[in-house]
Amino acid sequence: MKISGTEAKIPGSPLPEEIMPAVHHISAKKGDVIVLVGTMKGAFVLRSNGARKKWEVGGPYSVGSPVYAMAFDQRQGRHRLWWAQQSFRWGTVLCSSDDYGKTVTEPETYSVKFPEESKLALKNIWQICIGRADEPGTLYCGVEPACLFVSRDAGKTWSPVEGMLNHPHRAKWQPGGGGLCLHTIAPDPVDPKKMLIAISTAGCYRTDDGGATWQARNQGVRAQFLPDQYPEFGQCVHKIARDPRQPNRLYLQNHWGLYRSDDGGNSWQDIANGVPSDFGFCMVAHPHESGTAYIVPIESDEYRCTPEGKLRVYRTRNAGKSWEPLTRGLPQKNALETVLRDSMATDTCDPAGIYFGTRSGKVYGSSDNGNSWQAILEGLPPVVCVRAALVDGDGTGSPQRHGSAEKGKSRTKMRSASSRVSPKRSARARARKR
Repeated sequence: MKISGTEAKIPGSPLPEEIMPAVHHISAKKGDVIVLVGTMKGAFVLRSNGARKKWEVGGPYSVGSPVYAMAFDQRQGRHRLWWAQQSFRWGTVLCSSDDYGKTVTEPETYSVKFPEESKLALKNIWQICIGRADEPGTLYCGVEPACLFVSRDAGKTWSPVEGMLNHPHRAKWQPGGGGLCLHTIAPDPVDPKKMLIAISTAGCYRTDDGGATWQARNQGVRAQFLPDQYPEFGQCVHKIARDPRQPNRLYLQNHWGLYRSDDGGNSWQDIANGVPSDFGFCMVAHPHESGTAYIVPIESDEYRCTPEGKLRVYRTRNAGKSWEPLTRGLPQKNALETVLRDSMATDTCDPAGIYFGTRSGKVYGSSDNGNSWQAILEGLPPVVCVRAALVDGDGTGSPQRHGSAEKGKSRTKMRSASSRVSPKRSARARARKR
């Protein structure tokens, strides 16, 4: 189902057309930068030129609906926006647009859906991950209750990955404060059989065989809230980021704890050196510089605000041996802010743009690797997702294969189970039947 124009009523919204907020649209050309912002009341698309100083704002899209996941797919010449539209009444669907929101496509039925025999029901989509450049039809979704879904036809149909759906640990996984969500998807940029995911609260898992089996990879990561603080699984991992130059180097922000792995997740070491708190949610790696990553520390799990009322991004340039606060342009008084796990992103420009959004509805950006910041947009609903892209740059938004290690490797698809979704009824009609 396609919706066109600024006067169109957003599906699933209880608001009459005459009181819906005005929807603005942007256009982007090669060399522009877009920032996708998902909020608790809809999605926004920001555009700037390569200087990244002045921004146009498009949206809101999916007005009134929480949007926890967004992505931008540029493979095969596409300029396709993806976002997850959640409704507590109608359920969660994936929406897409090939013209930056001017025309929105919503599926006629639930495309991301558990098989009936699983006795699981989709609550939310927490992550949309664009597949590798040499797999232009592949996308992934991380959902709640925790599972990984894959599409091989550019998002038309979806199936759960069998090895994750029927994982032997599933019965023992417990939800975190935000639910039992699979929120991080990190394809290996060298080996197509490998992928790493993270679940709150189950921890980090990795497949080495294309999704047939998944092993817990949490050695050295503590679960402070459990009697056994170093279990095989059960950690509340908040986010994982992969180093751009060393694929086996990973950075992890835990529910208490900052870690680095140099062996693809087999083991983790503490890198909370010189930060005001090792509690936090978001974490991103620099798109070009090895050893460089960014976080926004939070006071504690009891008081989820920035320490000392100062909004500070911390950066490491030596893989966690030390961290430096980045404050230029950020408020350093009475800034009791919270930045959630998916509310930080980078573009692929040089120098890199770093962006983050807060639960108070502010979006900040840096066009110089984080050295200085500006408020891009204020007055939004609580921000729960931020993504960024250079238009006609990196078409996947995920790590690309590089070097000679990929030569001679066979392509292996993530193994999935059939979703058995009936295409005959609309999402709204199906929701009414529930």
